[in-house]
Amino acid sequence: MEGGRSMGNRSMGERPSSPDDLVVSIESLSFRYDDALVLDNISFDVERGEFVAIIGPSGCGKSTLLGILAGFLPLDSETVAIEGQRPSSHSLKRGVVFQDYGLFPWRTAVRNIEFALEGTKRVWTGSRAAKEERRERAMQLLSMVGLENHASTYPHQLSGGMKQRVAIARALACDPDLLLMDEPLGALDALTRESLIDQIGSIVQASDQTVVYVTHNVVEAVTLADRVVVFRANPGRIEGIVEVPLPRPRDALADEVVELEREIRRLLGAGESSA
Repeated sequence: MEGGRSMGNRSMGERPSSPDDLVVSIESLSFRYDDALVLDNISFDVERGEFVAIIGPSGCGKSTLLGILAGFLPLDSETVAIEGQRPSSHSLKRGVVFQDYGLFPWRTAVRNIEFALEGTKRVWTGSRAAKEERRERAMQLLSMVGLENHASTYPHQLSGGMKQRVAIARALACDPDLLLMDEPLGALDALTRESLIDQIGSIVQASDQTVVYVTHNVVEAVTLADRVVVFRANPGRIEGIVEVPLPRPRDALADEVVELEREIRRLLGAGESSA
């Protein structure tokens, strides 16, 4: 344990040998809302193709950090870089998945996905060829998330799990450099959440995405992630970083998984007792 981090051997290869292997670099990030310190001295990297989960109690700044990575919150410093650029750069391609789905109720499932393509350079025009290209890409993504038979269905006709799969497909539509997921399963019931954990893992692997995933759920974090960054609150700091050197798919009841969950819960408890 060094610098508050619990580290093991990498499951997906060694640390990057060149800057080209890094998608996200965060170095000594602190962030304030007015006079309140929300994030304090946050440092970690995300490699290309890596799935990093961020877990911590409410109010620890997890969603604030995601908002910074998405470019929603302004930064005066150069402590955060995505593909070597500031998060505010308009040339970055990021997909964001929210807890409340963020689907347009007046658009069908396939039209919600097409929306993400309507402003892209390749298919923004109103020509017939562009529309056909958008539809083809959207249908490919619906098939990836197992909803090709619901292309013409409106959001109110879909279950919560289906809505979130449409939202994930839309986030992947622009082939993002980075996929950001803010508690995507938080609004779902326990059975749907359990089913969708495995589906998210399969979808992300199939699309070869780099992911930063915010969650309150220890099982989600260990089942999905290559690394788990554990936050403490008041202000938000890193309590530890836990490696998950396990092959996929993962059995939530396996001894190795349970042991990692226990380590994360220990770190969460340590953060609460020292806050």
